[in-house]
Amino acid sequence: PVLDLAFRIVRRDGSERHVITHTHIEREPPPAMFGVMLDASERLEADGDWRHALERAQLAARGAGIGTWQLDIEGERDFWDEQMWLLRGHPPQPRAMTRAERVGCVHPEDAAVAVARVDTAMASGAPLEQEFRVVWPDGQVRWLASRSIEVRDPVRGTRRRIGVNWDVTDRRAAEEARRERELALRESQAKSKFLSRMSHELRTPLNAVLGFAQLLLSEDDSADPAQRRQRLEHIRTAGQQLLALTNDVFDLARVEGGEARVTLQTVALAPLVAEALPHVQTPAALRRIELRAGALEHCVQADAQRLRQVVLHLLSNAVKCNRDGGRVDIDSRAEGREVVLRVADTGRGLELEQLQHLFEPFRRLDGDPQAIEGTGIGLAIVRALVQSLHGSVDVRSRPGEGTVFEVRLAGAVGKGTTAAPRAAPSAPPRRRLLYIEDNAINATIISELVARRGDLELVVAATGTSGVAQAHALAPELILLDMQLPDFDGFEVLRRLRADPATAAIPVIALSASAMPDDIQRALDAGMAEYWTKPLDFRGFMARLERVFGQIPAA
Repeated sequence: PVLDLAFRIVRRDGSERHVITHTHIEREPPPAMFGVMLDASERLEADGDWRHALERAQLAARGAGIGTWQLDIEGERDFWDEQMWLLRGHPPQPRAMTRAERVGCVHPEDAAVAVARVDTAMASGAPLEQEFRVVWPDGQVRWLASRSIEVRDPVRGTRRRIGVNWDVTDRRAAEEARRERELALRESQAKSKFLSRMSHELRTPLNAVLGFAQLLLSEDDSADPAQRRQRLEHIRTAGQQLLALTNDVFDLARVEGGEARVTLQTVALAPLVAEALPHVQTPAALRRIELRAGALEHCVQADAQRLRQVVLHLLSNAVKCNRDGGRVDIDSRAEGREVVLRVADTGRGLELEQLQHLFEPFRRLDGDPQAIEGTGIGLAIVRALVQSLHGSVDVRSRPGEGTVFEVRLAGAVGKGTTAAPRAAPSAPPRRRLLYIEDNAINATIISELVARRGDLELVVAATGTSGVAQAHALAPELILLDMQLPDFDGFEVLRRLRADPATAAIPVIALSASAMPDDIQRALDAGMAEYWTKPLDFRGFMARLERVFGQIPAA
């Protein structure tokens, strides 16, 4: 038989030791006993300290809602207290969850990272701190914090990992609420700053409009005609600035709000740039700035209309920011699957601080003694438009060396298109024009413009009902139609005109203050021949009339 015993002994010095004996007894003659005796004092002391420490930790943790656990890494003997189960929404069980069960409780979006960090800590023996989400059986999602360290048994050399879990959902929610408040505050401050800058931009041309208008109204009939004309020119220029600002702000709002329609197609850069360059030739020529188009044989995936806006803004910016007698270069190159469109100028360049805020609307107002004429919002539109085309825009500049903008877009293969504008209706043979408009001032402006052409007769109708009747009675060659009328809107006018065989074929052009792309597209889809926006550019209006009716016949 075998006899195992554990008991204490007292040494000569009075100290106690814990010993374990393993004895083998042989009864056959001659009887004999042999075995071993081991001093287990250190191991039992360590076990006792461990149990006492664990009991103290469990008692404190239970009161604070903290779950405690331990894992014998080599023996896979796990321990979980009741709180570990409750933290995961499960009723307590007299065992620890298996690895698969533990992973199954973790939110799918957090599981891979959480498991990888645990495995790394287990392999290295390093302390571990992390937070992750768990999904309760009822679908509730909670945040848990986990802290653990490795402990080694000094006697047996075994490794254990002990740790704690606790719920941090309320803290995470409070942090998220704080971040949202800070974000809302920053957005509010940015909005206030934007409105302040925009107010400055609006008030500057408005001051010119109202100031010169009051001067004109206060003059008598003996006023100098040249001075009077100059003041009128100031009013016209200020009105154009207001219109440009309004259009740019609406463009930026639509693009950043995701309301701008974007249709990706293959777009050839060469014809698109050729179409854009004439728009900046006049201001460039006035300052002797050379416009140079280099290699532009590439095609890109883009929306032709949006990309044309980008090119126009960049070219206009390059001319405005240039020096007299300078140069603007535009070209393209391929980089892998991307095409880079480059616009470079030889202007005064930018400091690092200016580059950091370059794409902010109206940033040019901030103490720049050499403020450039313009709306101050063009580059913000460029960045928003390029992002809507799934591209990026970079800029590099050094003071005194000019600035380079590079637009990166996905390359494409093919001849491409530049999305030519809608063809104008052919000129009808007769000379009568009907304008359906309820605003007397608008009607007066159009009447005076049409009167410059002696070959046209203008008839004005103030309501949709009278306009339809006049169209039936007079059979005009063209109808200009305001979209907002006192009795019904322009769409109903168009519907009634198309329903009457006598007026069904008369071309109708919408003339409206609404310049939103969706409104324009809706009108064109409804059957409008074209869509002209207010306020009118007089030269543009007369050019459109010439395109529709032809040149004024020679007297």
